[in-house]
Amino acid sequence: MTPPDQAPTGAPADPPAGPDRPVRADARRNRDKLVAAARSAFAASDDTVALEAIARSADVGIGTLYRHFPTREALVEAVYAAELDDVATSAPALLDAFPPEVALRAWMDRYAAFVATKRGMLDTLRAGWASGRIATATTRERITAALGAILAAGARAGSLRADVAPEDATVMVLGVFVATAGDDTPERTARLLDLVVDALRPRPEPES
Repeated sequence: MTPPDQAPTGAPADPPAGPDRPVRADARRNRDKLVAAARSAFAASDDTVALEAIARSADVGIGTLYRHFPTREALVEAVYAAELDDVATSAPALLDAFPPEVALRAWMDRYAAFVATKRGMLDTLRAGWASGRIATATTRERITAALGAILAAGARAGSLRADVAPEDATVMVLGVFVATAGDDTPERTARLLDLVVDALRPRPEPES
């Protein structure tokens, strides 16, 4: 019997992409469907998610999953990269849609979704971090850059403090999720994030 996290022996591999052999459109669609299904599954569960269940959710066969992701680690790393890309690149769109202080809180909600997805694949991620396949420093830099863009817009608008370093704001946000990691009350997390936003608003001028 094939181990659950290993591709079946003899499963054909997709041809490598390149200038003379581009990824087929249907193969790309299947890969995208698998990543989307895995993102939803990992976000909804704190336990190990069966790869067979992800394949069914994506409406593809398990062989198709293994052709794209030969191991659970490969799928988890693809999901992590997609989630991180969404979080790290969401700031400009949020700033286009909302005032900076509102965009900041909306960005925190998006980061919360990223954290929820990570919890469903944490054991596999730890192995990736330990091996160096997933660089935590890069993750922190990209999160800090996204926060920095929102803080800079808020400082220009006068709705967020100009004297807070983005790195310090990152520590505050991360601290909320570390403190509530074992807490099943999203309402408490939301209250703490509201407090972080309040701490980042400009202080009132002292009365003369």
